[in-house]
Amino acid sequence: MEVNPVRSNQSKIDAEMSKTFRTSNGVNEIIHILKNPSKNDIELITRAFEFARQAHKDQKRFSNEPYFIHPFETAKTLSHLQLGAKMIAAGLLHDVYEDTGVTEKEIKKEFGEEIAFLIEGATKLGTLKYRGIERQIENLRKMFLAMAKDIRVVLIKLADRLHNMKTLQYVPKEKQIRIAKETLEIYAPLASRLGMGEIKGQLEDLAFPYVYPEKYKKVMEAIKGKYEEKEKKLSKVRHEIEKELKKNNIQPVKIDSRVKHIYSLFKKLQRPEVNMNINNVYDLIALRILVETVEECYKILGIIHTLWKPLPGRIKDYIAVSKPNGYQSIHTTIFATEGEITEIQIRTEKMHEEAEHGIAAHWAYTESGKPDEGGKFHPHLAWVNQLIEWQKSISQSKDFLETLRIDFFKDRVFCFTPKGDVIDLPEGATAIDFAYAVHTEIGNTAIGAMVNNKFVSLDSVLKNGDIVEIKTQKNKKPSMEWLGHTKTSFARKQIKSARRLLPD
Repeated sequence: MEVNPVRSNQSKIDAEMSKTFRTSNGVNEIIHILKNPSKNDIELITRAFEFARQAHKDQKRFSNEPYFIHPFETAKTLSHLQLGAKMIAAGLLHDVYEDTGVTEKEIKKEFGEEIAFLIEGATKLGTLKYRGIERQIENLRKMFLAMAKDIRVVLIKLADRLHNMKTLQYVPKEKQIRIAKETLEIYAPLASRLGMGEIKGQLEDLAFPYVYPEKYKKVMEAIKGKYEEKEKKLSKVRHEIEKELKKNNIQPVKIDSRVKHIYSLFKKLQRPEVNMNINNVYDLIALRILVETVEECYKILGIIHTLWKPLPGRIKDYIAVSKPNGYQSIHTTIFATEGEITEIQIRTEKMHEEAEHGIAAHWAYTESGKPDEGGKFHPHLAWVNQLIEWQKSISQSKDFLETLRIDFFKDRVFCFTPKGDVIDLPEGATAIDFAYAVHTEIGNTAIGAMVNNKFVSLDSVLKNGDIVEIKTQKNKKPSMEWLGHTKTSFARKQIKSARRLLPD
């Protein structure tokens, strides 16, 4: 909890707080963000607002602002995510157990068991710090166990972290890099896995200049003037599309442009095919078309391709096959007006909401944020259960970190079985990883693979959208050499296990 140890004159703070946060003004700011809040919702948020404001009234942040600004901004983020009155109340109250003298018993009495539980979970996660690999791993284990218990706790923590990153310049220098690294390596990938694209992008961009200051400067230098230039060219493309859609009696909900996040751009510039050349990045600004139905998405794709030629291999249909985190959209890259290469994204309003806010938008797990009675999450969160199971069998901290970074937080590719089932793998995964992901026995007896109807070796690296069929041979056993060609810890574990159990 970021509280300035130096306390100012009480009356002066009260005056500031009164001026900055009158209860009615502050609550109204939150309420106006929500869609159709009930009287009970407004009453709960108002009580939580006033309770937290009083609890933090004699505290300040490193910026010398009233501390209450932080829980207020956390609650506003939760409001934008439309997570409901209980979550917003918990966001307002998430720091009251630390340094305020407020007890869990008081919160239970005033706000009930559920909100007390959410605050307790957020408080525990708030004590986690990125200090050395051993401590880091133990903290991560605690975080994922908290997720398995009730994922809403982690959503509060993401909202909390977002505001802390926005005010990181006021934190003592020695803490800045530690907090930024933790954000870049843990919180941003976590937001990504939860499908929360907007929060993930903001967290990465806020951490980037602290973790890689020189690289940040180079990227900012490379894009100088590029956005303005691209916007001018995009306006012509947009005009052409609007004219053509009108002819076809299609009324889009919205057409706007999406500016690529700075850290995402930095990662793209590092790809071999881009070779640090900003002119090879075609989606610096992408045109985004929002419509009401899936049918309209495909109609618009056809219209665009009659206007301009698409780049081969650059049409991605994430509606038919969504990304592992639930992302849905159609992407196409075209040779537009005057040969300008432009990316266009087409999706429904609902898909857009889910792309921006992920698991928070469609609230795909139960209303309580917990697994169902069978202990399972929605398919998009199945990896949480998988991670919990895997960490039980991983005793070494370094092994757990490796599993986390590669199996869960690395960029994903998804491939298909011949029957069309999607296999979700980390970038750089091979046919060996695919075989074990399908079934341990298929992995153990694999002799080769058919990728897109071509026979390849098992060490072949797979790409997004590959159709993979594993060829097996009875009584075959895996080779220890395979360990050098696997990306997933699951495949490595199974190979080692099979070699121990099977006779030479």
